Amino acid sequence: MRKLTVLLIFSMASFSLHAQTAKLLADKIVAIVGDKIVLKSDLVNYIDDLKRQGNEVPPNAECVLLEKMMQDKALILQAEKDSLPVSEEDIEAELDQRVRYFIMQYGGKEAFEQIAGRTIYQVKEDFRKSIKEGRLAKAMRDKIIENAKITPNEVRDYFQKIPKDSLPFYETELVIGQIVVNPKAGRELEKFAQDELADYRKQIEAGQKAFETMARLYSEDPGSKQGGGRYEINKNEKTWDPDFKNAAFRLKEGQISPVIKSKFGYHIIQMVSRNGDDAVIRHILRVPQILDEDIDVSKTKLDSVRSKLIAGTISFGEAVDKFSEDQNSKFTAGILTGQGGNYVTIDELDKDLVPYLDKLKVGEFSQPMVFKGEQEKTAVRIVHLQSKTEPHRENLRDDYDKISQRALSEKREKLVEKWFAEKLPTFYVMIDKDFQQCESIQKQFPQFVTK
Repeated sequence: MRKLTVLLIFSMASFSLHAQTAKLLADKIVAIVGDKIVLKSDLVNYIDDLKRQGNEVPPNAECVLLEKMMQDKALILQAEKDSLPVSEEDIEAELDQRVRYFIMQYGGKEAFEQIAGRTIYQVKEDFRKSIKEGRLAKAMRDKIIENAKITPNEVRDYFQKIPKDSLPFYETELVIGQIVVNPKAGRELEKFAQDELADYRKQIEAGQKAFETMARLYSEDPGSKQGGGRYEINKNEKTWDPDFKNAAFRLKEGQISPVIKSKFGYHIIQMVSRNGDDAVIRHILRVPQILDEDIDVSKTKLDSVRSKLIAGTISFGEAVDKFSEDQNSKFTAGILTGQGGNYVTIDELDKDLVPYLDKLKVGEFSQPMVFKGEQEKTAVRIVHLQSKTEPHRENLRDDYDKISQRALSEKREKLVEKWFAEKLPTFYVMIDKDFQQCESIQKQFPQFVTK
């Protein structure tokens, strides 16, 4: 049962501990490219991982995936020959990121090591080579396509080759920008939240209540409340609020911080355990209550910003940079992003926003509106409707960017195919006779197939 659990863990990260243990069993080499080998077990585990991740597996999966694995080996060989840089720091960061994910999923480092039957160090060393090779293959592919460009004529020619009945149909798509301001609580309510936390800290340090009990009762962080305020954090992760993270790593094991402030509110933090840059902490969050008058202050501020935008005395991008307090949209110049990139569909928007859009024309700015922002905090925003398409069949006028991206992707793939056609004959290649009848193998490696 333990081995099965470990398999499920690592299949989610596109590698499996079974891939290591299988090599100890009876196995055989199904392909060689240069000095790189592909084992039958590698191929089987690749297919199993795809299935476990819910990806579609083609009927001739072994043939298709062996071809891909051999192509990757060729890319790795050339990357090594060209001495393409692959940073050890990047490899270590990817290993850390993957391992931290599973530590979080299984409730701690000790629990994960028990399930895996190996130390964190051993797990990382087991997969260091595969991660490095994956990065080498990507670096070589990027080098092959780095100079690929697409012209308007090429885009038009690409589009005209698509059968009219195969053109996709698009629902309404919108490009929406927003400027967000977070109302600030009054000084008295800020002090009330601080005093609450100071009292919780006093009770915990006096042994009257356990930290995790107080977190379950009083914390306003929905992500950790039920777990007693518990988080596993890493000193180098940039996703954490810097004030929160710095306060946590100043603590000794068992120590509780004084009341500290972050962008989310006020906290007390307990250092549960620490191992180098990794730590287990608990925290209690209290968010000062926002009153109607606090919201009105933010509305007035955004009213002033809106007037400047309408008058043209400031651009939308400048206004986002200067006034918006939404850190996520600051990196996109205020643009809301969805599955399609810088445009969104109606079903990707929060329900409170949709009714306002019916009243906006393209180019207009909304009145300030109240909504629930990050961590369900009350916030105020103005919205800029930059473009809107009606439901339509794909065409060059409305969908040029999408079409050009597909045309560019096709051009890049042809460059990669051309590279394989030129380079593969320069490598030593061996293909097991059981796979020489694969149509895709015969097409990609015709000179290495016995007729």
